Amino acid sequence: MTDEKVFIQELLNPKTQNIAFQKLVSTYQKPLYNHVRNIVLNHDDAHDVLQNTFVKVFRYLNKFKGDSKLFSWIYRIATNEALTFLSQKAKLSGITSEALQNKTIENLEADAFFDGNEIQLKLQKAIVTLPEKQQLVFKMKYFEELKYEEIAEILGTSVGALKASYHHAVKKIEAHVTSN
Repeated sequence: MTDEKVFIQELLNPKTQNIAFQKLVSTYQKPLYNHVRNIVLNHDDAHDVLQNTFVKVFRYLNKFKGDSKLFSWIYRIATNEALTFLSQKAKLSGITSEALQNKTIENLEADAFFDGNEIQLKLQKAIVTLPEKQQLVFKMKYFEELKYEEIAEILGTSVGALKASYHHAVKKIEAHVTSN
């Protein structure tokens, strides 16, 4: 995206807001869908979360201070929306978040939008065993190929902590995959 400050002004200006927001959606829709889908795992749930994310971005854009990149701010909203969605879905089902994730993994094979093979399914099962932060860091680094600096800005943590989380996640996944 060209000059971000100009683009943000276009998003905030009532005269240019609709066109600018369409541009924002077309720019971020696919990568955000992939990001959210990596967290919630289910196609329909990912679309719901994505919709909620864009609604929040539109609603709170005037509160964006520019302390981070627009990309990071939007990804933080999407991440929080996805985690909140999972938490609420688990609560409504009367089960823990971990149990919900395990149930979702079991249903992945039947998901028409999951095009993974047995190895990818095994990887997803291993990822579910990780603590939430390690899951996020691993997925953002491994699947989305984000840089540590970008992940740090999105999650609001240090690069050093992320590198440690990623390292621990990889070791745990390797141990899980090789033991099964």
